[in-house]
This record gives sequence, C-alpha cells and structure tokens, in this order.
Amino acid sequence: MKRLTLAKTNPRMPASGGWKDWATDRVLRGTIWLALSLPLRVRLWLMGWLVRRVVAPFAGYRQRAMDNLAHVWPEMGALDRQRLADRVADNAGRTMIDNYDVHGLLRRMADAPIRGEGLAAVQGARAEGRPVLFVTGHFGNFEAPRAALVARGYRIGGLYRPMSNPFFNAHYAANMHKLSDPVFKQGRRGTMGLIRHIREGGMGVLLFDVYDSAGVPIDFMGRPAPTLTSAADIALKTGALLVPFFGIRHPDGVGIDAVFEAPVPHGDPVEMMRHVTERLEARIRENPEQWFWIHRRWKPKRQRKRAAAKMAP
Repeated sequence: MKRLTLAKTNPRMPASGGWKDWATDRVLRGTIWLALSLPLRVRLWLMGWLVRRVVAPFAGYRQRAMDNLAHVWPEMGALDRQRLADRVADNAGRTMIDNYDVHGLLRRMADAPIRGEGLAAVQGARAEGRPVLFVTGHFGNFEAPRAALVARGYRIGGLYRPMSNPFFNAHYAANMHKLSDPVFKQGRRGTMGLIRHIREGGMGVLLFDVYDSAGVPIDFMGRPAPTLTSAADIALKTGALLVPFFGIRHPDGVGIDAVFEAPVPHGDPVEMMRHVTERLEARIRENPEQWFWIHRRWKPKRQRKRAAAKMAP
C-alpha cells in the first residue's frame, strides 16, 4: 500500500486558519490517502467522480464554470454547459490525485509520449546551458510535461500559489517540492529566486492564466482578461527561451501526452503574452473539458454589473 507523508500541523496552535479549515484539511488528507491506496484507474475514476458529483456542486465550482462558459459561449445551452462543467470537474479531480502521486507520475511520464516543435529547442538549450522558461495554463495535467522532463534527468523549478487553507497548504507545498526543486512561493521573494535560478542557466515553469487585477487586458477566448506579463518579462531579463507546453489527457482519462510548442519570439512583453494566450486558446478549443473553467479568469458577473451601470440613465 502506498503511504502519503504529510507535513505535521498542530490543530491546537494553528499559525492561521480556524477549526473549519482544519476539519476540511483532515477530510482532504483522508480522501487523498485512501485514493492513493487504490489501483491507478480506480483512483482516477474515484477522484474524478468525487470532484464532479460532490465537491464541484457544493463548493460552487460547477456554477462558476457554467458562468464562465456562458460568458465565452453565450449560445451554449444550460444543459450543455452543465455537462461540460462536470467533465471539467472530473479532469480537475484526476489532476489533483495525479500530482499527489509524485513517484507514480514520474514513472508514467517517463514512458509517455513527448513531442512538439519546441522539444529540439529545449534539448539544444540544455546542451548549451541556456535557460528555458516554460509557460502553460491550467489545462489537462499541467504538471505532467514537467514530470516528463524531470523523469528524463532535467531539473525544473517553479512558483506556486499558496492555498487559502493553511493546513492543506502545508502538505500541498511539500508535495510541490517532491517533483523537482527549486520551488518558490509566489511573491516578490519567490519571483526573484526563480529569476536567479533561470539566469544561472536553469529551467522553470510559470502558469499565466489566473485573474490578477494588475494584469494587462488581453483577449482570452474572445473576452478581455487581465494577464500578467511576468513570464515574458523574466524571459527577456534572463535571455531564456519561452516555451509553451501542455499536458493533454487521453480520452481514457489516464494517459497524458507532453507537448512542447515552438519557443515564443522575444519582443514586446504584451505581444509575447498575447502569443502565449493564443497557444492556450487553440488547445482549449480542441479539448474544452480539459481547461479549468472553475477558475475566476474573467469575473463575468462583475463585468455585467459594470456594463449595466454604464447603460443606466
């Protein structure tokens, strides 16, 4: 039986977070431990079902995904939006348990298909000691391409966004470090650490498709979305190749392809991120159920309220 080693916390003296956070974390820890004790296909089915049928409806993720889908594709019927939102939740559950089985993911991705126009450029950069910054979105299993390279001897750093639940974040952060170091906590200090790692000829990963009010408006799926230019800025500062990659889940819900696209040419940071956005958009249109529509990417309700206020007499 596989065992999950978790960072210890003392529920009597939490640095932050309340009893509700602690109880939620205990349920999640138990669920993860149980899932990891099961065979791979059963485990993935269970976590997909659990997030699709229990977590997403009760946590509001299903409704958020449906709101985002209505914002982007208003012509889509409510029933179709719900069906797609459920498939999104299923992939999210599978991705979560994929990434908690670090050693298993590394074994699987060591033999997984690895392809794309950018692969030769990445291999060449490694041979020359040139830095590489990979950029991707919350699509498919976004850790799988990183795992595919780590399994082949690469060392790839990254940034992670801390979870709001401090108890869950303790083992979530520890799990991030298990795949490949160095991993930095999101923020000024973490960003500087990643920049130093890349400037010294290292490789790192950034995910760019999260809402941040400080971002530049760039059309994403036909709707303006604030987008940080951090990935382009770091690539320009360090001279790193900026390579989009994607972990595309197979129709069976188990297998994953690692696809490395051609490097984005250096230039204006906004244009570079617009190029990266277009790459992600193309993947979403091919497999819309694999993007995390559960994220707050546009905040469509707020945008509708602003539009209504402007039209009011």
